[in-house]
Amino acid sequence: MTHEIYITGSGHTRFGRLDATLETLIVEAARDALEEAQIPPAEIDAVFLGNFNSGLVPDGFASSLILQAHPDLRFTPAARCENACASGAAAIHAGLNAIRAGRARNVLVVGAEKMTHRSTEDVTTALAGAGYQNDAVEAALSFPQVFAIAAEQYAARYGDPLDTMARIAAKNHENAMKNPLAHMHKPLTYEFCREVSERNPLIAPPLRLSDCSLVTDGAAAIVLSASDAHAEDASARVRIAAAEHVSDFLPMSRRDFVAFEGPERAIRAAYEAAGITVGDLDFAEVHDCFTPAELLIYEAMGLAPKGQGVQALDAGTVYAGGRTPVNLSGGLKAKGHPVGATGVSMHALGFRQLTGRAGDIQQPGAEWGLAFNMGGAAVANYATILQADRA
Repeated sequence: MTHEIYITGSGHTRFGRLDATLETLIVEAARDALEEAQIPPAEIDAVFLGNFNSGLVPDGFASSLILQAHPDLRFTPAARCENACASGAAAIHAGLNAIRAGRARNVLVVGAEKMTHRSTEDVTTALAGAGYQNDAVEAALSFPQVFAIAAEQYAARYGDPLDTMARIAAKNHENAMKNPLAHMHKPLTYEFCREVSERNPLIAPPLRLSDCSLVTDGAAAIVLSASDAHAEDASARVRIAAAEHVSDFLPMSRRDFVAFEGPERAIRAAYEAAGITVGDLDFAEVHDCFTPAELLIYEAMGLAPKGQGVQALDAGTVYAGGRTPVNLSGGLKAKGHPVGATGVSMHALGFRQLTGRAGDIQQPGAEWGLAFNMGGAAVANYATILQADRA
């Protein structure tokens, strides 16, 4: 990077089944981020919106809705970024690159999605568009079915992961109970998540309802600033120590899915760029769109060897109070997954963790955090290392 770049403020709506429009969500998150950063809107040089949409709302040209947050944002360059479920991280990378290129000094990034007004069938169809469409077999798969394949392949190679998946679901629901922004404030026990029942039916065998993330509305925002711009005198800031993006083939037939090579390459590259190892991480917010994804991410992070992700649970590492708690927010599983907002939410909450503003989900003394946002079935992979700035 030609500049050190920092997050200097964050905004975050509640996630859930909300009455608010997409515009209202975008404006609320943007205003909160500007206020927290204590930056005059006139000093924002560019705005980027992460928004998947895929026909979920009629707002096909939503980037300039951010300008509604304040009159002084008028005429600021605005662009929408879309990269499936990693649209939020794509918008952040666009902001980082604008600063690196010298085209901006302060950037406002918003991620948002409005989903719950559509039926589950409509949402499932919209999200399935992020799969490979030029193969009849793959095009027919929903994303629950895609990650059911991951669970089946994991079982064939390493042993049945269903018990581990239930533990992951229960962990994330327990974490969400302490997060007032989370969609679901309802504890689900390990025993409940483990068993197929009327209240926990099979969605895409072997995936149970408790293995699947939530259809959610919400928005999040961050302000990115160069070290010689607003970050120079910001009241709080968190350094972007590394930001890596790795894309893999879209067709699943061209990849070893459960090897999770794209996520592993992105995360390992981020460690190297930041000069740290997994042992330095104090927390991680990762893309648990389905519980097999979080299990595979443990292994991609290096928390456990391949095929032995359960060790991260057995050792207590990934639980609240553990060495490297994962998804203290509740993750996509219980915090919710408003697609375009997810990647920005991870960074906004990471900023709050590293500035001591995370409330009841605070990891005491956190110095290093990982945000990992994924688009598709490990296709678009974004890994960011965040470092506290105590100066």
